[in-house]
Amino acid sequence: MEGHSCFKLEKDGYTIITDPYADGSVPGYAPICEKADMVLCSHEHADHNFRDGVELIERQGLPFHVEVIETYHDEVCGKKRGPNKIFIIDDGENRVAHFGDLGCELTPEQMEKLQNLDVAMLPVGGYFTIDARQAADIVLSLKPGIVIPMHYRSVKYSFGYDVIGTVDEFTEAMESRALAGRHPALRTGYSMQNRLTAMARPASMIRSANHGHIMDNVKTLSGSELEIGSTNASGPQVTVLQPRNIAI
Repeated sequence: MEGHSCFKLEKDGYTIITDPYADGSVPGYAPICEKADMVLCSHEHADHNFRDGVELIERQGLPFHVEVIETYHDEVCGKKRGPNKIFIIDDGENRVAHFGDLGCELTPEQMEKLQNLDVAMLPVGGYFTIDARQAADIVLSLKPGIVIPMHYRSVKYSFGYDVIGTVDEFTEAMESRALAGRHPALRTGYSMQNRLTAMARPASMIRSANHGHIMDNVKTLSGSELEIGSTNASGPQVTVLQPRNIAI
């Protein structure tokens, strides 16, 4: 059920779904029909706020703490596209930030709140959001353990809006900064064949097993059709998930 900016995070059987999209709102993606304990929507656009596609489970004991950072969907304080929320999801062991449709520069105070991330889910496609270059700059500033690019299009798999960029533009931006010496640790942080890497350590909230889920106790994040390698590089790791919810 992963695609666009929609992800499933699981811990101890509890589930959060981020930014569910309405049927037909994003080219190439199948409809959403899921259950979750919590739904987080970064803003009120149809490709991010389809709460009706997720059946809420009413129970106690949710193991996540969620912090919200208020930002904008554009570079003019929301005048074009309105507000945007960044969610920091913490299970006590890992901190995952979902940046929604971030379209503006972050303030020093916001950057401070985003320090020490295990995972950063960043839009990289541009036009509606920050672009590949801006996303790469955020990564190099925050140095999260893992970066999962989102909100991009794929020519090969025919998904995403035509006006936004591909994920390759982001990985190339990261690679060019590494080659330029701006972040030496990134030089060993890429698989040159697929430009994909995965973390080299287990994490209790982060998992993937053939579906792109983010769950418990598996070392790698992998897409259903992409082979991911591990690396011991100390810099940010870029992991491209093959969306599971592609319409075929």
